[in-house]
Amino acid sequence: MKVSLGPILYFWPKQTVADFYQQAQDSDADIIYLGETVCSKRRELKSKDWLALAKQLADNTDKQIVLSTMALLEAPSEVRVLKELCENQQFMVEANDLGAVQLLSEYAVPFVCGPAINCYNANVIQFLLGKGMTRWVMPVELSGDWLRTLLQDCQQLGIRDQFEVEVFAWGHMPLAYSARCFTARSENKAKDDCELCCINYPQGRTMRSQENQDLFVLNGIQTQSGLRYNLLNEVPQLATLADIVRVSPESMASLSVPTQFKQQLNGYQAYSLESKECNGYWHQIAGLAQHV
Repeated sequence: MKVSLGPILYFWPKQTVADFYQQAQDSDADIIYLGETVCSKRRELKSKDWLALAKQLADNTDKQIVLSTMALLEAPSEVRVLKELCENQQFMVEANDLGAVQLLSEYAVPFVCGPAINCYNANVIQFLLGKGMTRWVMPVELSGDWLRTLLQDCQQLGIRDQFEVEVFAWGHMPLAYSARCFTARSENKAKDDCELCCINYPQGRTMRSQENQDLFVLNGIQTQSGLRYNLLNEVPQLATLADIVRVSPESMASLSVPTQFKQQLNGYQAYSLESKECNGYWHQIAGLAQHV
């Protein structure tokens, strides 16, 4: 089982991004995803910068480099950027909306189906395979039992050996996308005049319930889980179901997490979840719950 570093979901300064990937080269991650997936106004790095960074990483490491696309496109300029990424001819692309799937299918290039695409059953898997998918990232809210059943259905259809399975296994889960920007709204700013305020929240902005429980994280137009998802204890089961587990970067400290997953593979030890961590979705219980 391999470990990937998912795309950075937050808005970081360009130098911070460069520093992160400089260190990521020496991490235990096998796959690195690059690109802006949340908001096109986050222009610290433009598409040409992401492509240049991808080439730099590919030249300096043997890790697989994948370019990730936006999950919600709202303007012609965003479609142009999408085409630039899909036409790159060097790196695999993670499609996070069906527009990207269609483009990549037209270009006849293999792609990764990202977690933002609602793919919940074997028939949709079969459809996406016909479009050129070679890796499927499971939607974050699905359980281990659901994955097992889905893969059994794929086996019956004779398609199980045609794609890799990747599971989001660590980080604040992206739950929803909206045309509204909740980070801007939290500062009483209009979306069109947001002043790029989300750069002030490098790990998003926590939203708490009346009981003072971390409920959500506001990240621009993206709403994330208030607690960090952590499937370190599920590594033995994951190893029988998934080809890849994904770590979602939150800070430089996240670069040590792939090592933790590799250590669990080499010699399992029970991990004590922290108070602000959860694993409920995997066990088909409330997402913010802990199953021990």
